Amino acid sequence: MNTRELIESFAEFARLKNIDRPQMIRILEDVFRTMIRKRYGQDDNFDIIINVDNGDLEIWRFRQIVDDNSEDIWDHDKIPLTEARKIETDFEVGEEVAEAIQLEDFGRRIVQTARQTLIQKVKDLEKDLLFQKYKEKVGEIIVAEVYQTLGREILLVDEENNELILPKGEQIPKDRYRKGDFVKAIVHRVEMINGTPKIILSRTSPVFLERLFENEVPEVNDGLIAIKRVVREPGERAKVAVESFDDRIDPVGACVGMKGSRIHSIVRELENENIDVINYTDNLELYISRALSPAKITRMVVDEDDKHISVYLRPDQVSLAIGKGGQNIKLASKLIGMEIDVFRDNEEYQEEDIDLAEFDDEIEGWVIDELRRIGLDTAKSVLAMSKEDLVRRTELEEETVEEVLQILKQEFES
Repeated sequence: MNTRELIESFAEFARLKNIDRPQMIRILEDVFRTMIRKRYGQDDNFDIIINVDNGDLEIWRFRQIVDDNSEDIWDHDKIPLTEARKIETDFEVGEEVAEAIQLEDFGRRIVQTARQTLIQKVKDLEKDLLFQKYKEKVGEIIVAEVYQTLGREILLVDEENNELILPKGEQIPKDRYRKGDFVKAIVHRVEMINGTPKIILSRTSPVFLERLFENEVPEVNDGLIAIKRVVREPGERAKVAVESFDDRIDPVGACVGMKGSRIHSIVRELENENIDVINYTDNLELYISRALSPAKITRMVVDEDDKHISVYLRPDQVSLAIGKGGQNIKLASKLIGMEIDVFRDNEEYQEEDIDLAEFDDEIEGWVIDELRRIGLDTAKSVLAMSKEDLVRRTELEEETVEEVLQILKQEFES
């Protein structure tokens, strides 16, 4: 084995992988100390000098000179006077001998073992670097190329030919890929299995949808709009609750974009997944109503202690609340974080909601428009909010809000 070539090739690899100089030297020194222990049993009286820049290696063995008849003549760090004088004729007992050890002194077998050890350490280091690299990328979107499709997973490669895995369960059911296709997904998790990093991607995670919104909606990326919660039935339907930190920005409108321009690209990426963007509110009843949209709720009973909600709807609204295959109510329950049960309301209890447009003879048009701007288009949706919330969320004066609430209350009382 050519020591210079070995050190130079390792140093080149280390530089490509951004390994710092001290770490390079530690790895090389560890390999050579393994050689020393195999040949001499101990390594504490050896010095190793490595120059990674030019590939030079020096190994020095230090031993104390003892009399030929000394009891500790066989200690690893001692040398008999007679043997020491073969190195330098004027050595005396008690002096220290520094002896240069050549690579060929170790024997072919030990040198070959050392070479294999270095190769293994390089592989282990490469695996550790890959693990650390992707551990820092968990939750980030990446694009990778398909190189093999298997029954239970798709194998992909990144730009450095590292293998990534997209399991069947992390694929959108409508996903179909062939070798050479490029896949957009998030780094879902990274595991070290038997010393080998396993990088799992996902296209079904709610985090994937959240990252897509960050990429497509500048206001989300800039922090002006917060994504409060994302729930999904991958490839079928999703609900995204958003909140604006700037009263001038309509969070739903910003996420959808002009004529749906922003959300369309997300929908296409998710194989036409139907996405409901909902304006988040601290008003639980209003939040529930929005979560169950497009169904119109007649009344509800909320038990926050048991995390349970009973909603009552007209018969023609029940199917809308439940949705295809139960998707709407299932996602609404996940979004709210409480179990929702749907019931048909009794006819005698039913009380129709009224569109705000029907109050245009009592409430000025610009006031109705302002209420609609924050997602309130019926009398009950307005009454479900407190006066303080209405003042905070709209451009309306407190006196105007009080007047609107009074008009709406009188309508239902009558």
